[in-house]
Amino acid sequence: MTEDLVAALGPLLTAEASAEAPACGTEPADLEQAVWLRLLERLEAEGPPPDPPGWLRRAVRAEARRSRRTTRNERPYDSDPPDDGGRGPEQLALTSARHRALRDAVRRLPGRCPRLLEALLSPKDLTYREIAGELGISQGSLGPERSRCLGCLRRLLAPEVAAREPRG
Repeated sequence: MTEDLVAALGPLLTAEASAEAPACGTEPADLEQAVWLRLLERLEAEGPPPDPPGWLRRAVRAEARRSRRTTRNERPYDSDPPDDGGRGPEQLALTSARHRALRDAVRRLPGRCPRLLEALLSPKDLTYREIAGELGISQGSLGPERSRCLGCLRRLLAPEVAAREPRG
């Protein structure tokens, strides 16, 4: 029974996955694999669907939606430096530690400052209009708010910067 169902649905699944894949930014084979897995899970739990072709079409579209959501929500790692520029491992470790220290200090700021500075440090390179909309404040108050937050950050980091040992 299962082999007949798989043989009957194979060409339809290939066609549906090929049609949906470009819109969701994934490979057709990845969509096919996800739907086959979903079908096997369903067969084990509930048995064959009453309308296999209809079920298959809905499953392909659901997997395509899931793929679009996953792609849209993926974010790069915050702690990785974008480019080592030929620097050695020690320099990379120090740079990474400075980035972590900066992000930790930003999280300790009062009020809206953490969200504002995270938006300014974002790799998405948001405009002032987008940041103001995200924070729910007017675009005109963003500059003074940014200055106040940077002043708080300077005061917070001053002991850490002053505590460094002299070089040489």
